Amino acid sequence: MNTEYVPVNPQSPDSGVIARAAAIIRDGGLVAFPTETVYGLGADATWSRAVLRIYEAKARDLSDPLIVHLAEAAQVLDYASGLPPLARSLAERFWPGPLTIVLERGPLLAPEVSGGRSSVAIRVPSHPVAQALLRAAGRPIAAPSANRFMRTSATTAVHVRDDLDGRIDMILDGGPATGGLESTVVAIEGEDVRILRPGAVTAEALAAAAAEFGSAVAFGPASDPGASPGTMAKHYAPTAPLIYISGDPATSAQRLREAMAEALARGQSVGALITDAERGGLQELAGRAFFGSVGPADAPERVGHQLFRALRDLDSQRPDVIFARTMGTGGLWVAIDDRLRRAATTVLT
Repeated sequence: MNTEYVPVNPQSPDSGVIARAAAIIRDGGLVAFPTETVYGLGADATWSRAVLRIYEAKARDLSDPLIVHLAEAAQVLDYASGLPPLARSLAERFWPGPLTIVLERGPLLAPEVSGGRSSVAIRVPSHPVAQALLRAAGRPIAAPSANRFMRTSATTAVHVRDDLDGRIDMILDGGPATGGLESTVVAIEGEDVRILRPGAVTAEALAAAAAEFGSAVAFGPASDPGASPGTMAKHYAPTAPLIYISGDPATSAQRLREAMAEALARGQSVGALITDAERGGLQELAGRAFFGSVGPADAPERVGHQLFRALRDLDSQRPDVIFARTMGTGGLWVAIDDRLRRAATTVLT
C-alpha cells in the first residue's frame, strides 16, 4: 500500500485535505491524525471491516479495545446505551479534551471496537484536525495510538511513518501532538469514579469534579480488567530493554547514575531519560552514553510532552539498554510513571 503523507495546518486545517481524509474513512480506510494527546490511527467505528484493519495495521491483539472518538458530547447516546449522571458531569467538565469514559456500547458501533466486551471507551477530542476530520467524515472514529502494537506511542507524523508506512492509507501531518500523553480512562462504578488508566486529566482534577457529587476517585482495574486500552502489563515499549528505577525522585536519580556506570563498565552501550538539571551531574558519562532530555523536573507537562519523543530518539541510537527513573510524584507524574513502568523490561524498586 502507498501511504499518502499530507501536511496540514494544525490550527486551521485545509478543508480540501480534510475532505479527502474523511472520504478515506467513509470508504473503510485508515487515516493517522494528530490529537491533543498522541497521534491516532482512525477508522470508521461503525464498520467491522474497517475496525479490523486497525488491528491488522498495528499488529494489535484483538482483545485490546479501542477508543471511539466523537465530534461532540451530544452524540454519546447515539453510540452508548446510557450515560450515568456522574459520567455526564465529567463529560461536561472535561470534553472536548483528554478524558475517555467507559460506557455500555450501543448497537451502532462495530463490536470489534470493544475487544470482545459489551463496554466501549469514548472521548471527544479537542484538537482542530481531529475535530475537522470527525465532522467531515460524519462517523464516529475508532482511533488507538498510531504506532505498532506495544511500541512507543507516536507523537509526531514522522513517528507514525516510521511504524506504519505502507500499512495505512494517509498520514495527516499536523506537527507534534500537543499533549504527548494518552487520555485518562475512567469508568463509573456505583457512585464513584475509577481511573483505569492515568493520563492527561489528573486524579486531582477528577476528584474535584467528583466531589460535587459526593463521589470518590479510586485507581485500579474495573471488574473487567481489560475494559480500558493501554493497560496491558507490557506497553509503550522501545526496542531496547528499558530498566525503570522507581522510588523517591532524589534517591532514584542517584541509583540511575550508579546503574549507568555499572552498565558502561560491563561494556554495554547505554541510553538514559533525564531531566534538564541532571545533565550536569552526569558529565563524567558524557561521550560514553546517550541522553534523552525530557525537560525541567518541575514541569511535568513539558516532561509528558517530550517523553515518547525522547524515548524514540534514544531507541534510534540502538543502545544495549535504556535507563529511566521516577522523576516526580502526584499530578501528571502518575501518568508518566505508569507509561515508563509499562514500557520497562525490568522495574527496580
